[in-house]
Amino acid sequence: MVGNPDFQTISGQDQAPELQEIKTPEGELHLRFFITDEEEFALPATGIRRIIEHTPDHITPVPNVSPLLLGTLNEQGRVIWVADLGQFLGQAKPMNTDRAEIPVIAVEDQGTMLGLAVHQIIGTEWLDLDALKVTATPADAMAPFLKGEWLLTDSKALKLLDHISILRSARWVA
Repeated sequence: MVGNPDFQTISGQDQAPELQEIKTPEGELHLRFFITDEEEFALPATGIRRIIEHTPDHITPVPNVSPLLLGTLNEQGRVIWVADLGQFLGQAKPMNTDRAEIPVIAVEDQGTMLGLAVHQIIGTEWLDLDALKVTATPADAMAPFLKGEWLLTDSKALKLLDHISILRSARWVA
């Protein structure tokens, strides 16, 4: 291995590895996700307990509960209620559960945990809260749960949700 030319310096010169500039992230860390193919949302990472991806048969339907709830999920011995976030926010179509896995974002506040089933999780990103704009005309069903939005392009926006308002909503009562 020492004889490997990849590990040797050229003509006795020391080669310093290229230093990458480390940038300090600005803003706060958020999780970005889609609830439909077109509507993108974000949640503050501080309110997210875990991200779960299971097959639909791991979510146990529960009778006589709000139609917004898909059922329960047992994650590491803890029962988590799973909700269709799209339906909760006023989407006409229920989530398509005929798929290999359903991404669930488990949010928590003061010991209360709720799983929010979404279409697709994109990942985390540092977002500047100073660039957050008040949503001009949000849908009535969505308005109480929005903190604002970041304008990505002229026609696309990234909407910031308030997980605490979602957890404490009266919509969960059947």
